[in-house]
Amino acid sequence: MKDRKAVFRFGSRSVVGLADLALLVRAPAALSVPGDVIAGAASVGRPTDIRTLGIVGSSVCLYWAGMALNDYADATVDAVERPERPVPSGRVPRRAALGVAGGLTAVGLGLAAAAGGRRSLMGALPLAGLVWAYDLKLKSTPAGAAAMAGARALDVLAGALVPGPGAVSTAEALRRGVVPAALVGIHTGTLMALSRHEISGAPASVPVSTLAVSAATALAAALPPGPRSAKAKPRVGLAAAGALAYLGTYGTAQARAVQEPSGHNIRRAVGAGILGLMPLQAALTARGGSPAVAAALGVVHPLARRLARRISPT
Repeated sequence: MKDRKAVFRFGSRSVVGLADLALLVRAPAALSVPGDVIAGAASVGRPTDIRTLGIVGSSVCLYWAGMALNDYADATVDAVERPERPVPSGRVPRRAALGVAGGLTAVGLGLAAAAGGRRSLMGALPLAGLVWAYDLKLKSTPAGAAAMAGARALDVLAGALVPGPGAVSTAEALRRGVVPAALVGIHTGTLMALSRHEISGAPASVPVSTLAVSAATALAAALPPGPRSAKAKPRVGLAAAGALAYLGTYGTAQARAVQEPSGHNIRRAVGAGILGLMPLQAALTARGGSPAVAAALGVVHPLARRLARRISPT
């Protein structure tokens, strides 16, 4: 311990506090990750059991790895634009950020293998590869937005691929998981479009476009995947409620950015979109036939919003 604060040592000299590590990986934002896996699992009728939770843990580790790697790669830019971040401020050495990213990636892949064997590891490997490729190479290229959206879509498909008793074939799992994966990927694409303007602000046409896409995404998430029945009413109702909550948070923030597309409002919209993914995931989980789990995901959203007031998700 140092000054009664939890610390971690990297190498022989670097000592990093737990609070700074939490800032480095944007810890509260990871609450947006479990719903990806759970929505994918719900799409194939997979329960939220120990295997599914193992894949959730794997995805959280890979997400945190991406956040740490982002700050490693952006150290020079952040020194000018966001000097308060852990790496440019000197509270976390740059090499320590790289070490955190590597360690979390290894843990994430290990959890995937332990929870779902070869089938889940084959889902986690391309996800990890895309995370590293995005942060180190693709971020500033035209392929950057597609890479990030693809990573989120792969996260959903990882849930659909969880093996176990009653699991469908790999091909069928991918077929059933494609709609929730696509909607989560499309949502992520709107975040990427906005995030490019977090510092200097954006033309009003940018939030106008992303808001229109978000509205269409919410509508698609609320629609039932098949014919309605009396048994389907609870899940249809929860799917609609999740879609409305999604628009009520992310949509409202984008509408504010439409009125005044300043850097401040764009950043607020991006933060709202990261956490607003949770009600979208809840809608998709209910749509897939797991209304009780969807309701639980809905409860997590306000908690994440409170935590985000202390640690920014962006």
